[in-house]
Amino acid sequence: MNQPTKNNNYINIKTNIGINDAGRKAVSDELAKLLADEFILYTKTRNAHWNIEGADFHTVHVFFESQYQQLEEVVDGVAERMRKIGHYAPATLTQFLQLTHLTEKLENSNNSQGYVKELLADHESIIMFLRGNITPFAEKYQDMGSSDYLTALLETHEEMAWMLRAHLTK
Repeated sequence: MNQPTKNNNYINIKTNIGINDAGRKAVSDELAKLLADEFILYTKTRNAHWNIEGADFHTVHVFFESQYQQLEEVVDGVAERMRKIGHYAPATLTQFLQLTHLTEKLENSNNSQGYVKELLADHESIIMFLRGNITPFAEKYQDMGSSDYLTALLETHEEMAWMLRAHLTK
């Protein structure tokens, strides 16, 4: 039977979805890191959209807008996945900076090549993180839903990385 408990000013109803508490916690911890990475990448893509300069300004400005809009949906989806398995999502900038694998600092110039290289590297980092968690989510933690979610998200990031990579081809 589900019994409410109080935790950090929230009322919790026990999650009973066929995944043990330890498995849900382990998956949630990895999703929290992913959420932080996605939020940092979203912010960096917004930065690129706002601060791009160069002869290709308009085209790249619009391109970055489409990318940050996709990432905004991804951020929301990762947080909601955490809630679906019974855990709260981190939601402060401090938490995101503590959890992320990425850096918020841009190392390149504010032209299209600089931003594209930086954002591409971040997408590729997230792709590697996703690949590394798909199988453990399914096999070790018996969370097929989160595993499937990561697989779909992997495809999203692969497409976004491809679009960025295409900007680097001469």
